Amino acid sequence: MVQTKSLIFAPQMLKIGLTGNIGSGKTTVAKVFELLGIPVFYADDEAKKVMVTDAILIAALKQTFGPESYFEDGSLNRKYIAGIVFNNEAELKKLNALVHPATFRTFDNWILHIKDAPYVIKEAALLFESDSYKMCDRSLLVSAPLENRIARVIQRDHITRTEVESREARQFTEEKKKQLANDIIINDDRQLVIPQVLALHEQYLALAAQQEKG
Repeated sequence: MVQTKSLIFAPQMLKIGLTGNIGSGKTTVAKVFELLGIPVFYADDEAKKVMVTDAILIAALKQTFGPESYFEDGSLNRKYIAGIVFNNEAELKKLNALVHPATFRTFDNWILHIKDAPYVIKEAALLFESDSYKMCDRSLLVSAPLENRIARVIQRDHITRTEVESREARQFTEEKKKQLANDIIINDDRQLVIPQVLALHEQYLALAAQQEKG
């Protein structure tokens, strides 16, 4: 049964929140859904955009972290911001408390322009941490063993195991996310991912049709 957490301005649009810890393969799963014709909102990419386009957010960041947060040309001084929030949980929470609402506003506007789609997907690394899963009807977790994920990120980003573990520590544990998720895709390099996506796609189509009927 679909959870009744739909946004009031788009009651007929089924919204699926997609997440997974670092190295899980959530973006790959999102691309498969896109190949099936499902619109995907990439929250992490949009968060970077709003930090240089959302006037409300820009003003709040300057007030919170100082005018040095931006260069004279209006671009974000990412190194400066990173230096403040790196290994500082309190400052990171301040940053997220500003950026997440701005990203939510962007998602609200984005979904208003979606036409002729049975459902949409919001892909976000911090879907649960930011509480944005509450804006969705269902949440989908891409799960993978820790060692698999660490190996993937080391190969992909060319960073150390310690750096991967540091990023991992900033997210909820996978066990906690499993408790919050409605659906799970296993990406352990043993089970095929595409059949799992196709099965969920059929399930979401049925739920979307059910929701549309009211």
